Amino acid sequence: MTQAYDKIRFGHGKHIGNVREFNEDNYVCDPEFGLWVVADGMGGHECGDVASQIAVDFIIEQVRQGHSLQEAIEQAHKVIHLAAEQNLGMPGMGSTVVAARLQDDHFEVGWVGDSRAYLVGKGGSLYQITRDHSFVQQMIDAGELSHLEAKSHPYRNVITQALGASDLEDVNVGYVEGTFYRDHQLMLCSDGLTSEVGELEMREALIGDLSEQQKVDVLIQSALDNGGADNVTVVLISAPDDAPLKPEEEPTIPMNSEAVRKIIGN
Repeated sequence: MTQAYDKIRFGHGKHIGNVREFNEDNYVCDPEFGLWVVADGMGGHECGDVASQIAVDFIIEQVRQGHSLQEAIEQAHKVIHLAAEQNLGMPGMGSTVVAARLQDDHFEVGWVGDSRAYLVGKGGSLYQITRDHSFVQQMIDAGELSHLEAKSHPYRNVITQALGASDLEDVNVGYVEGTFYRDHQLMLCSDGLTSEVGELEMREALIGDLSEQQKVDVLIQSALDNGGADNVTVVLISAPDDAPLKPEEEPTIPMNSEAVRKIIGN
């Protein structure tokens, strides 16, 4: 059933950054259907941008046709792989992705790679609700590396899952869902933001008395001011004003996902 979101407030934007010659990020906002997708392409000019564009277009199309978010992301992997084989891009092209879908007061997020989603709670609590598919995250999970050490690890940009990766027959789609309460926000972003802007700085921008678009603009500018070594994309979605209020006894974060990690806040 199609759900229109005429009153949804969101901000969005991307920037090539200060170093890269090409912008391989792509994103799509489809508020009419309650769907937002961010993809970070890999592979260089005429390659990564092709993969990320295929990803966002295909996922939107598939969900609109009735497929689940997870199914759409899984199939996007195969479509990008096939496009590379048919010389519609280049061999080796790939993309990370993070996508959010809203249905009534419910949200779901699916992802592959190290593009992330954060949940911003009332009062400024900030939670990363995705877990990176990356080499350093595997080391963190194994107790071999701290989060602080991961920030400067030489392999911090090595990901273990990507749409279109030629060595993967299938991808492991991360998934989390929960209630989208009033005064809460979802932020989707590429690693061009998270590699340059720390959680404290993100939180300061997100809890400020600004519009969704102004907050996005501040976050992107912060990434540029801190180096801007990569393309950066940010999408920020606010829960509708008629969304339910969160019961005091209910946790802010979705409790049915092993991917959730508290960053800052209560």
